[in-house]
Amino acid sequence: MHNFQKLEVWKASMELTTEIYNYTKNFPDNEVYGITSQMRRCSISIPSNIAEGSGRKTNKEFVHFLSIANGSSYELQTQIIVSNNIGYINEEVKDSLTTKLISVQKMIYTLIQKFS
Repeated sequence: MHNFQKLEVWKASMELTTEIYNYTKNFPDNEVYGITSQMRRCSISIPSNIAEGSGRKTNKEFVHFLSIANGSSYELQTQIIVSNNIGYINEEVKDSLTTKLISVQKMIYTLIQKFS
């Protein structure tokens, strides 16, 4: 078992999730069940799966949940691009969120390599 609260990847993904929640507060009300909900769900999936995997008994199980978190990160990356394309976030916000997300993706990849 790993203490997820000490993992830098968990901390970074929690910060990113908080930012996603803050930015999506400004999305149109008619998107509450659309892209707002989708971005929030996949962003929270990243640290949640890291945490869940850290509580599993084997490294193989941990890697499985890291892989799910990684998949959610790519889903979020797509939604960030769409949000920019439709004018919900500007280019600067898109670039900032994407940079942070890529950093999280690299940390997840490193952990997957370490425990595989």
